[in-house]
Amino acid sequence: MPQKKVIVIGSGFSGLASATSLADKGFDVTILEKNSVAGGRARVFEAEGFTFDMGPSWYWMPDVFETYFAKFGKKPSDYYNLVRLDPSYTVVFGPNDAVDLPADLQKLKALFDSIEAGSGARLDEFLRQAAYKYEVGINKFVWKPSRSITEFLSLKLLYDLTRLDVLQSFSSHVRKFFSNPKLLQMVEFPILFLGATPQNTPAMYSLMNYAEIALGTWYPMGGMHEIIRGMVALAKEKGVKLLLDQNVEKIEVVGKNAHRVTTSQGSFEADAVVASADYNHVETKLIEPQYRNYDDRYWDKRVMAPSSLLFYLGINKRVPKLLHHNLFFDEDFKQHAEEIYTHPQWPSKPLFYASAPSKTDPSVAPEGCENVFILIPVAPDLADDDATREKYYDMVMTRLETYVGEAVRPHVVFKRSYAHADFKGDYNAFKGNAYGLANTLFQTAFLKPSLKNKNIDNLYYTGQLTVPGPGVPPSLISGLVVADEVEKEFA
Repeated sequence: MPQKKVIVIGSGFSGLASATSLADKGFDVTILEKNSVAGGRARVFEAEGFTFDMGPSWYWMPDVFETYFAKFGKKPSDYYNLVRLDPSYTVVFGPNDAVDLPADLQKLKALFDSIEAGSGARLDEFLRQAAYKYEVGINKFVWKPSRSITEFLSLKLLYDLTRLDVLQSFSSHVRKFFSNPKLLQMVEFPILFLGATPQNTPAMYSLMNYAEIALGTWYPMGGMHEIIRGMVALAKEKGVKLLLDQNVEKIEVVGKNAHRVTTSQGSFEADAVVASADYNHVETKLIEPQYRNYDDRYWDKRVMAPSSLLFYLGINKRVPKLLHHNLFFDEDFKQHAEEIYTHPQWPSKPLFYASAPSKTDPSVAPEGCENVFILIPVAPDLADDDATREKYYDMVMTRLETYVGEAVRPHVVFKRSYAHADFKGDYNAFKGNAYGLANTLFQTAFLKPSLKNKNIDNLYYTGQLTVPGPGVPPSLISGLVVADEVEKEFA
């Protein structure tokens, strides 16, 4: 029998994972990638001797990457070299007030105690509970396709579910352990990556703190795109065909089956289609309205994770005070959160994140220079223009220069900005989102957009707008989960 053909739309983490897994299962797999570089949001570009990762910059949950490569008899070290960062990152509370977070747990507990007496021991208990949530959440729940509530109805899983604190907010949970405002900000920081305020995020997500503190913050030498290079190499080893500059224009449906995918370059027959592109874009632009899972009203009611205003900067000198990861919490977190989620608008005094990978990796900048990536979380669906971008560039650079104690702007020899319009143009991102759907209680598991089209028998979705959710490790898992569903129904 001839191999069944699967077309995968998009070569981000979820697309590469699903394609590689399906090829490993014996399918004939072709990836159609819109852009000229693989990787989706984890693309890379070079300019003036600098190498810039365009998207993800945090390597957390190393066990998920190990599990991924082990599935194919490989290890991450077959493709890239990981180093653990120490300090993991620094949190800036003011011009002369910053805290470096040590990688060593005993040193971290001592730091907590120095800020709030007795909090080191409470950190132990907080992490003990978080470890359980990580074990159950990452090793059980996120691997479920979440196509029905019945997947979660075993007595053991119901027991686990009650211990996961899904009905309690992260905000109220952490306040059982810590009261110092600095500690609260440090513990609540990873929740920013989930796309909702701590008040609207289930306490289950303290598993992120376990990932960050116990499992560590890492960096693949050469940059985050090295993971993509490794995944592409592995995909090709498995026989996956990767075609670039293939902007998908239509999924042709006959009866209840997608049988052809048409791009700007040609058309491709399919026995099954896995859409790793933006879910809303696939529904509204690539299939006819009668085949959609969800209408416009549904999508407009979704709580989106933030978008981002990004700056990629090449600086012709070193900036000694910056670490690899720097979180600027020198303004009011609550106000910034409200301006993202409650009253969406360009923020008055935004928090921001600055990454200087050249602190760890000399290869990403010319000798004596610094590679700096700045990210401001902002509400999705905002009007985005050059004047607004420049306003925020000056705002955050003034604060960064005040903190580092030296002028930086005169030394910027390369600068590129990236925001809503770019996310839409490059990734067809719904409302210009950067991270997908927020992980609120009512957008968890089977309450997320389904990974299977209800009206087309062979169309599946993967990535950050479906299960299990946003982030690099969840996207990897999403690709593997959907591949298993395709195998069940088409092998």
